[in-house]
Amino acid sequence: MKPVEVKTEALHGRSVTYAEAGSGPVLLLIHGMGGTFANWQEVIEPLARTHTVIAPDLPGHGASAPGHGDYSVGALASGLRDLLAALDHERATLVGHSLGGGIAMQFAYQFPEMVERLVLVSSGGLGPEVSPILRAAALPGADLFIAATAGIGQHVGPTIGRILGAIGLRPNADVAEVTRGYGSLADPIRRAAFLATVRAVIGTGGQRVDAKDRLYLAEAVPVLIVWGARDPIIPAHHGEDAHDHIPGSRLEIVEDVGHLPQIEAPLRFVTTLESFLAETEPARLDREDWLEMLRRGSAAA
Repeated sequence: MKPVEVKTEALHGRSVTYAEAGSGPVLLLIHGMGGTFANWQEVIEPLARTHTVIAPDLPGHGASAPGHGDYSVGALASGLRDLLAALDHERATLVGHSLGGGIAMQFAYQFPEMVERLVLVSSGGLGPEVSPILRAAALPGADLFIAATAGIGQHVGPTIGRILGAIGLRPNADVAEVTRGYGSLADPIRRAAFLATVRAVIGTGGQRVDAKDRLYLAEAVPVLIVWGARDPIIPAHHGEDAHDHIPGSRLEIVEDVGHLPQIEAPLRFVTTLESFLAETEPARLDREDWLEMLRRGSAAA
């Protein structure tokens, strides 16, 4: 197995940083808002035993250069399409966490011929409810508040991890990881990208992007939905509702886990995903297949 490598690709004059490991069919891991490819660090190597794993930093996140102001899910999906093309990959199984799940669904909508499977992990875009913390980021003045407080996260996140580790407990990812991500917003470029991303998908009333009316288009693609039963960011019933709307989809609710099952329960996550990959055949859609599903769905509405 090839070891995990961190690489950079130039796209449209901007740098995109990504982690890559393994060989075989492609798994594209898409992190959530304020995250980086490090949100997948616990699972990249195990998954790379049988797959080529690519985990990019989204524009303005991690080490990737910021975009030109468009942080909509459509623009982010197009950027991932371009990255796969630049790396000579025609198809992939998409694994999206939180915002990354919304991007994965948008990718499947825009580029169905490139999608073999769809894995939604604590996914955005499936209902209006979302943590008040994220709704607050859409408020005027949020930039000033984050600028004044984010620096604390750079120190508090590692401290939380050390304290919990010292007493024999695994750091709670909903606290340590999210706090670390918040700390990265002390950088004004990252903060601007974060706020633009939040405001593209979330308003003061909750999530503004809702894919439920188009979930029927996923019926020809194997779909796995993974959610933490104690998710404080996006409620688990969003995953249950999506499962009900997608014929043949699989649902895995992980007990005693919050918003980041791939970090909080990595062995369970890898086992679930590997079983799904082994037991399903990759979709092979072309434009006519997609148009036929669209016509049937529109007629039934």
